[in-house]
Amino acid sequence: MSEITVKGSQAKESAKVLALLSTAEKNNALMKIAELLETKAEEILSENAVDLQKGKEKNISPSLLDRLSLSKERIKAMADGVREVVDLPDPIGVIKDTFHRPNGLVIEKIQVPLGVIGMIYEARPNVTVDASVLAFKTGNAIILRGSSSALNSNKAIVKVIHEALEEVGVPQNAVQLLEDTNHDSVTEFIRCNEYIDVLIPRGGKNLIENVLNNATVPVLKTGVGNCHVYIDKDAKPDMAKEIVINSKTHRPSVCNAAETLLLHKDYPYGEEIINALLEQGVILHVCEDTLKRYPDLKEKEGVQPATEEDWPTEYLDMEMAVKTVDSLEEALLHIDTYGTNHTECIVTENTDTAETFLKRVDAAAVNHNASTRFTDGFEYGFGAEIGISTQKTHARGPMGLPELTSYKFLVHGTGQIRK
Repeated sequence: MSEITVKGSQAKESAKVLALLSTAEKNNALMKIAELLETKAEEILSENAVDLQKGKEKNISPSLLDRLSLSKERIKAMADGVREVVDLPDPIGVIKDTFHRPNGLVIEKIQVPLGVIGMIYEARPNVTVDASVLAFKTGNAIILRGSSSALNSNKAIVKVIHEALEEVGVPQNAVQLLEDTNHDSVTEFIRCNEYIDVLIPRGGKNLIENVLNNATVPVLKTGVGNCHVYIDKDAKPDMAKEIVINSKTHRPSVCNAAETLLLHKDYPYGEEIINALLEQGVILHVCEDTLKRYPDLKEKEGVQPATEEDWPTEYLDMEMAVKTVDSLEEALLHIDTYGTNHTECIVTENTDTAETFLKRVDAAAVNHNASTRFTDGFEYGFGAEIGISTQKTHARGPMGLPELTSYKFLVHGTGQIRK
């Protein structure tokens, strides 16, 4: 039997046990995971160093190396995220609705686990922790399929999780890692309907499209982030500059980093923002109108003329497109044309303009005077996230505990029959 068949069967059996665990039992296991992540940090970092060295030998980009890289601080942040999940309410068993029917039937709508989650993702080892603990808290078994670039890091993290689960008497097969990183195994994984109840792809455009186009297992879609910051003519200069810099440079390799800056033509401090980005080392792909408005930019290092290819590009690096727009309507049209329904931001002191933007933009998160970097499960108070959904069914935005549940109906009768 293949690795997927074996681990899928084990996950299915584990899910039956997990669904019956009490909140206290789950939280006890999660606290042990958080503890061991910190005490075993050196072991994890040692394996992460192997992945980083292999990545450098393969000349992977600095942005990918950043996503792959772990540190004591990042591991502590991962452990703190686990503890925050412990403090969150357990959604399993919550009665969402109760209906009293005229015939005396009492019907309850109750939250239950999804079952077995298949997670397919790239590079980032922190996703291994986030996905595992969120699945576990919601009574789901999970099968993880990371990329070959992070295999050693992921194996080390899952080993720690298994040690923690064993210590508290919970089936280790609640969390499993597929170690076969051959591309052919992906096809088997995403069509494993016998054992997997839902797939969550998290990564670049090609990965997500491959899963969506070829999976037979239901998919919870996460999306790429071609995010925009629109600086309105009524924006405060200091606020605008700080939000743009933070949105682009705080961590450019992640999906909630801004990729395009839209400047209203009547905003008087556009060049100041552009120069601030250049000072941070951001390469700018600047539209013709902006270059005409600020002719000195043509001579500056790091400035390139924008092409049509720049507007839909998710750089995931220290690069950004810049476009001058004549109006709010033009900004909205640009976002509607090139955005990916992830996160969009407006900076303005005009409440009417802000309200129009918030209502008109179709995205999972629409921010007013706040960095795009806040679209994050931890920042939203979810403790962690299993991904950011850009679809509209079942889940949208950062997916925390409630998004990893389904529901069933409990029907209580006193002998009723249908006539």
